[in-house]
Amino acid sequence: MARLKIATYNINGVRARHGALLEWLEREKPDVACLQELKAPDEAFPQLDIEKLGYGAIWHGQKSWNGVAILARGTQPQERQRGLPDDPDGTQSRYLEADVHGLRIACLYLPNGNPQPGPKFAYKLAWFAELRRRTAALLRSGKPTVVCGDFNVVPTDELDIYNAKSWRNDALLQPESRDEWFKLLEQGWTDAIRTVHGDEKIYTFWDYFRKHWERDAGLRIDHLLLSPDLAPMLRDANVDRWVRGRPGASDHAPTWVLLDASGGAMAKKARKAVSKGATRAGAGKKAVAKVAKRVAARKTSASPNGVGKKVAAKKATARKPAVPKATNGTPPTTARRASKSAAATRSARKPKV
Repeated sequence: MARLKIATYNINGVRARHGALLEWLEREKPDVACLQELKAPDEAFPQLDIEKLGYGAIWHGQKSWNGVAILARGTQPQERQRGLPDDPDGTQSRYLEADVHGLRIACLYLPNGNPQPGPKFAYKLAWFAELRRRTAALLRSGKPTVVCGDFNVVPTDELDIYNAKSWRNDALLQPESRDEWFKLLEQGWTDAIRTVHGDEKIYTFWDYFRKHWERDAGLRIDHLLLSPDLAPMLRDANVDRWVRGRPGASDHAPTWVLLDASGGAMAKKARKAVSKGATRAGAGKKAVAKVAKRVAARKTSASPNGVGKKVAAKKATARKPAVPKATNGTPPTTARRASKSAAATRSARKPKV
């Protein structure tokens, strides 16, 4: 692996967004593309059109709902796992693993969980727990791994949603959902988007209703997690927002990470700044509260890296004019006058030539 761009994209219907998918692949050329919500049976997957663009593909379809796929530029993904080993409901197509370009890629579509409380929310939490068991096994294997997809969880109120108030009862923001998320990070995974973007608000999903896209009223629910051996290679991560702005687009935008075997120096500083906030330090509620507290403290500073006050103070000090130190308790103004008088006296005493 030298330099790879790995993306995740909830297509929200591969047949309805067939053209949008091909346009994005042709323009952005990700080396690996993980798709969710195909909403199509296996036979309806557009394999030939994708192959014409130079991509090999594997997919796990389902009529009308769910469905995941892994595309690889210039090669054929080697399937390693179809569905979670102990999926609470094996009839739903939500998980796919493959070896691609020397990496293990895990593509997932985590259950939404609404309405909550209820059986759908219970299924969401049970699925999340099974996912953690699988990701723990992936870490034990020692294989460089990227786990990505639509996790259907908003990690924090402060950074990952435009306004949590109207979503407070949604399954995406429940303490139990967030608790599972932080338990996952505690295993040692790196949240690529948060690592690169620090305390910047960034979204991957904009609901179709109430002009959420036009108002940039978004949520971050699509995530890419890196195993510890890949974290030092993190070069960049971002969202292809232009895709969401196309007519008839999915309500998600492709989200990607750029890995470089030569190193990820660009992200090193940001990684140190958010590493404590990105990992679960205790119970889920406590971890979220700690992140929120740090974010609130940083909001009072002038810069996003939390040192704005110190920088501002240094700049203010640098702008102040130098003032001569007073001697023997003499005020500075008096000292300057005395200095001028002494200089005049010395000049008068000089012999004329």
